[in-house]
Amino acid sequence: MAQSGHVRKADRPRAHKYRPRAHKYCVRAIGLLCYVRPMAEVRTLSRRALLAALAAMSSAPSLAAVSRTAPSLSRAARPLPLVVLDPGHGGKDPGAIGVTGTYEKHVAFAIALELRRQLERAGRCRVELTRDHDVFIPLHDRVGFAQQRGAALFMSLHADALTVSRVRGASVYTLSDTASDAQTAALAQRENSADRFGGPNFRDMPSAIANILGSLVRQETRAGSARLAHRLVGTLKPEIGMLTHPSRQAGFMVLRAADIPSVLVEMGFMSNPQDEAALRLPTHRVRLALALQRAVENFLDGAGHGARISG
Repeated sequence: MAQSGHVRKADRPRAHKYRPRAHKYCVRAIGLLCYVRPMAEVRTLSRRALLAALAAMSSAPSLAAVSRTAPSLSRAARPLPLVVLDPGHGGKDPGAIGVTGTYEKHVAFAIALELRRQLERAGRCRVELTRDHDVFIPLHDRVGFAQQRGAALFMSLHADALTVSRVRGASVYTLSDTASDAQTAALAQRENSADRFGGPNFRDMPSAIANILGSLVRQETRAGSARLAHRLVGTLKPEIGMLTHPSRQAGFMVLRAADIPSVLVEMGFMSNPQDEAALRLPTHRVRLALALQRAVENFLDGAGHGARISG
């Protein structure tokens, strides 16, 4: 008689009775990612939703419980992604002052308003400004503003000044521990304050897992910031003059949100007569805002925020 395919309990390979605590969370993390990856709706899961799911694992009774609730995230109607625009400086801080006396804070605010108008008219994202009038806001509060609202993207708008008036053109900056060049290092030093804003806090999790997740989030965010910068350079270059190497990196404090792709756009030099004159023109600001809008929407589409699922 052919033997039955049934395996007796004694013949089954024994699982390890004791597993390190860190291993348990890694298994659950891998299991969750393997579960959601095949889903067609995975592109619609926000970074915040993923972080929340990962952070919840420390108290989750089982992967099955997480799996039962995961589909409801994709089925539920979600709001449009939030873009936070940060008009640089404000209030007692005028920023750079142009050759004819134009304040950077006024230029940055005017372009932020125009960009918000263009984005809201397109209707593909929500938009909030870190300041809606001429007021001074510390850098860490600007970052906190975006984090508290769960922003999908953070863009800080500026217009630089140098002692050499012949330099002109726009540039895009992302966060790095080391500056890409001496000019960028000097710019970051001018823009920064002493404030530093911390990264995401994974409460009630083992320190080893918190460190791993924090590192993964920072890596993902910096990669997202680089993609956004690439799109910005691509849309700005045909429209306005840019520096020879327009994509640069430095340790800007306002870009230190560990869980939000963030860029700082220098829209020109207030110390250059041509750049200052252009930034004062409404027609130039509209053209600049349209280029920024295209880059933002292309980035959101690529990050999985382009399609929405209705309930």
